Amino acid sequence: MLATAATLARFMSALPERHSDRLFAARGVCIVENFAPFLFCGSRAVSRWEAGFRAHAAAEALSGIEAHFGPAFDFSQSHGRAYFSLPTTWTGFTHGRRFEEHGAWAFVLERQGADWRIKGYGWGVTGYTEAPVEAQ
Repeated sequence: MLATAATLARFMSALPERHSDRLFAARGVCIVENFAPFLFCGSRAVSRWEAGFRAHAAAEALSGIEAHFGPAFDFSQSHGRAYFSLPTTWTGFTHGRRFEEHGAWAFVLERQGADWRIKGYGWGVTGYTEAPVEAQ
């Protein structure tokens, strides 16, 4: 199940032309994020979230971003769904400045066939720092 979170993080880091159609649940997705409009739910949740993240990444001039995961907490599973919270640290550059963002993702995954897909997640920032890149 952590592979699903890792796939999402890789997408957000690389921003390929399109996300994997097998990453999110077929319907009923709801995402809470720290960029406007903050809540992405309904039939177009994934496409609106993707457009919103691309706009956020462009506005913040994000580059070289990587996610580093801590151990998952509060794992539970019932009726084809699973929940866990995942401490995450994002690192990279914003407007040419090095940043480090600490937070947690709370994921709900749904079993669809052999795959676990994202039914919803919420991202919460718990710490953020920026520093200028030192001249070499």
